[in-house]
Amino acid sequence: MKGHPKGLIAAALSNMGERFGYYIMNAVLVLFLCSKFGLSNSVATGIYSAFYCGIYILSLVGGIIADRTQNYKTTIQSGLLVMACGYIILAIPILATAGNINWLLPLTCFALLMIAFGNGLFKGNLQAIVGQMYDNFEAEAAKISPEALAEAKSKRDPGFQIFYMFINIGGLIAPFVAPLLRSWWLGVNDFAYNADLPALCHEYLTVGAAMAPEAIQKATELFASMNIMLPTDTGAAQELCQNYLNVFNTGVHYSFIASVCAMLISLLIFVASKKKFPTPAKKTAAESVTYTAEEKAAMAKELKQRLYALFAVLIIAVFFWWSFHQNGTSMSLFARDFVNTSLFPPEVWQAVNPFFVCILTFPIMWLFGTKWGRKFSTPRKIAIGMGIAAIAYLFMTAFCNAQGYPSAEEFTKLDATTAAGLKAGPWVLIVYYFFMTVAELFISPLGLSFVSKVAPKNLLGLCQGLWLGATAVGNGLLWIGPLMYTNFPIWICWSVFMGVCLLSMIVMLCMVKWLERVTQ
Repeated sequence: MKGHPKGLIAAALSNMGERFGYYIMNAVLVLFLCSKFGLSNSVATGIYSAFYCGIYILSLVGGIIADRTQNYKTTIQSGLLVMACGYIILAIPILATAGNINWLLPLTCFALLMIAFGNGLFKGNLQAIVGQMYDNFEAEAAKISPEALAEAKSKRDPGFQIFYMFINIGGLIAPFVAPLLRSWWLGVNDFAYNADLPALCHEYLTVGAAMAPEAIQKATELFASMNIMLPTDTGAAQELCQNYLNVFNTGVHYSFIASVCAMLISLLIFVASKKKFPTPAKKTAAESVTYTAEEKAAMAKELKQRLYALFAVLIIAVFFWWSFHQNGTSMSLFARDFVNTSLFPPEVWQAVNPFFVCILTFPIMWLFGTKWGRKFSTPRKIAIGMGIAAIAYLFMTAFCNAQGYPSAEEFTKLDATTAAGLKAGPWVLIVYYFFMTVAELFISPLGLSFVSKVAPKNLLGLCQGLWLGATAVGNGLLWIGPLMYTNFPIWICWSVFMGVCLLSMIVMLCMVKWLERVTQ
């Protein structure tokens, strides 16, 4: 791309395939765990939270490995292969039963661990390489003139935004894969999709005829909508429920084959473009320079200031990712329980976020590039992003409070007719994701850019890993959202996130001038 390092698009395309597999997982994981194993919302979101925490905390491990070995490219390739192996395990459609759940659920969790570890080897180190591209780009410009250096430095934030937009193209397509395959496989077997039926089937398999009459009636009506009669014989009815669950989940298993293919495509692109990519910190590690005691003290002071600034922004990032990644937990559950998804299944709405990333990235880049936009430093943009995230949750709080929505536990106990009349239109999700995506574009790619500016050159992989580690901490808290969502009127859940985002914005604004001095 004109005006940017030559390897930028190749790096973005390498990451795009990996993100494709990631967004398939992000869209389906919680709902898949509930439908396959009959797990409760709290247990499924607990596994999701641990998995997504693992993805990002292991990026810190991956950064350390790459920094110590100085073999970033082999580390990245290994990550893609490990992720592919994890997706292969998940692609095997084994029916979950009472007799095999004791080993099948741990096997599924092991596959998730492999994906998380592979992602840790891959993600932060590729971002470190992109940061090094811009370090080299700026170094070459500095040889020309101060004006050329200033122009080169102005390209870093837009470069990371371009990188971020490209990887979201994979995320735009991915959420459609599992629902389409699942619906196709259900149709092949003379079934139809219904979000409420898996939980009812699991309940009937567990308690049989002892199931509440209202629940049996609801299951009967849902099967009847497919022109299938629920047998009065308990054994036959349980066999039907087992068959529906098997078919329902097999289509999702097939979607992980697409994830394996995406990993291999990313690997091929990376290997083909390998020579274009620099090796972070290699030149710095090779230098041998003698410094005076005063110079060493000044360097140590500057290093401390940089690390303090880095950790200050990382703390803000924790709260943003905790709020943003509710898209895979409480927002996925909200789409399933409170939104009319008769036209599109709840997983598909995960595509709204990457869609907005793709169409909003260039307008926001243009805004930042205007005379007015240049007044805002990277730290100030991050603070604004937290305020926009607060607006997203303000909207959800106001809407759900106006609708009088109870907790999810109470809402799901309503009869089908009453619940259908209270469900929100899909426009609610679109509005929410619009504001959260704008917030994301103010924070995530610019956060990566900020880290690449303040990180010591021999610790680029580690510092990018720390950014992802902050994401891990936020992801480790994800289970709190579904806990509030299940047990309290859901406007309370959204108001907590609104308050956290507002407080983070205020703290960030208080630190802006200091952060601007450090990054000069």
